[in-house]
Amino acid sequence: MENANASPIQRLLNKVEVWGNKLPDPAVLFIILLFAVWALSWALSGVSFDVVDPRNGEPLAINNQLAGSALTQFFSSMVTNFAHFHPVGVVLVAMLGIGVAEYSGFINAGLRALLSVTATWLLTPMIILIGIVSHSAVDAGYVLVIPLGGVIFYAAGRHPLAGIAAAFAGVSGGFSANFVPSALDPMLQGISQAGAQLLDPSVTLNPLNNYYFTTASAVVVTGLGWFITDKLVEPKLRNNPVDGDMSDLPSMEPLKPSERRALRWSLLAVGLGIGLLIVTASFASSPWRGVEGSLTSFSAPLMKSIVPLIFLLFLIPGLVYGLIIGTIRTSSQFVEGMTKAMQGMGYYLVIMFCIAQFIYAFGQSNLGILLAVKGAAFLKEMQLPAGITITGIVFLTGLINLFVGSASAKWALLAPIFIPMLMQLGISPDLAQAAYRIGDSSTNIITPLMPYFPLVVVFCQRYVTNTGIGTLTSMMLPFSACFIVVWTLFLILYWSLGIPLGIQASYDYSMP
Repeated sequence: MENANASPIQRLLNKVEVWGNKLPDPAVLFIILLFAVWALSWALSGVSFDVVDPRNGEPLAINNQLAGSALTQFFSSMVTNFAHFHPVGVVLVAMLGIGVAEYSGFINAGLRALLSVTATWLLTPMIILIGIVSHSAVDAGYVLVIPLGGVIFYAAGRHPLAGIAAAFAGVSGGFSANFVPSALDPMLQGISQAGAQLLDPSVTLNPLNNYYFTTASAVVVTGLGWFITDKLVEPKLRNNPVDGDMSDLPSMEPLKPSERRALRWSLLAVGLGIGLLIVTASFASSPWRGVEGSLTSFSAPLMKSIVPLIFLLFLIPGLVYGLIIGTIRTSSQFVEGMTKAMQGMGYYLVIMFCIAQFIYAFGQSNLGILLAVKGAAFLKEMQLPAGITITGIVFLTGLINLFVGSASAKWALLAPIFIPMLMQLGISPDLAQAAYRIGDSSTNIITPLMPYFPLVVVFCQRYVTNTGIGTLTSMMLPFSACFIVVWTLFLILYWSLGIPLGIQASYDYSMP
């Protein structure tokens, strides 16, 4: 029953939760969406849209996914679609190491030690900030930081779903806010530079052309997420009683001397491992570096090894802790820790199978490309003032992000349209890229089409068993709405004050 004293915002969020939870199970939802893509691609396959595909310069056409050749290709690639679906491997490999660390008691002891020195009121900004910094490890934050947010909040006597919401907001909602450069920076810069060179071949951009802005944005996102979590989301969650099985979650009991000793040795093992990695990566000829000598490029072995390194980051201290404290004595117990972690991933794998098939069909149909190109063309035709145009880019990107999740794929479609258009208005590619990054981040957390969204639902169900898409969407909607509005206003203010966007970056562009 709805609380009569609830604020209008709380009542709206309650309605979103109710309506959202009436949607089919996420796995079934993606099957329905797959059929919808098939039907829509068939209906639009004969329509001429008079637009050019920015990927190849040819007329864009919708591919009929119900054609015989498309269906046979779909069924012949079904296994590959699932087996090669990136989030599946990322989650399962990381969870194997986390499973050992959880089974041995290492995570339990580590969290209790952390909570003993951290004030409860500082937990929210701490979790959001850790989520933001986790972007440097690509997708690791989804697997690592988000579930730990729930565990930390529960152990501190707060609602665990609020911890998950705060972590999700930092990891995904603040995806383009970071103090630490990541592989995303050179990837977006490369696409932006290619788009700018369509109009002016002499344009070159620095990979850290948005670094100062993303650093400042990390402060904004952390503060805003802190306020939303504590003042809007957590009060609403009082209506969601915790009814899951928390028998294996940490309590607030002080660590015993034996636990402290085991924790010290396990942390020493982590420190030695990280030190070894730093030393071996520091040499110019290090095999961790890419062919161009960079450690942070997508082609660098270090970046490709992030998930296996996270696996070891938990496996080694978990094993050391278990051997010292006595929770792991035999090889069967070691394997049991991994097995127990996998037992909880069955539902996730079912959802990932359905998502993988939907994403394949959606990509093959060209429907997402049509949406992106048509939206960008509409914005171009409006010929609005520069500030309003930048705002329009943010909101259009946020809308397209609900349907096309990949940051690189979206920008590869939009940059060849947005950047030359804005350059002709005197706006630099650096500023266009910064606007894109805000829209790309802000709506990640409210779209079930984002591959990690169902995983977060699974994390929530550990505490509140009836959690559905509506529950998570209603939790994250305040973050998404506030992020896209406040972050955009922050960019406009940042621009008006003339604060540098990044290294060798500018706001203005003059045609040669």
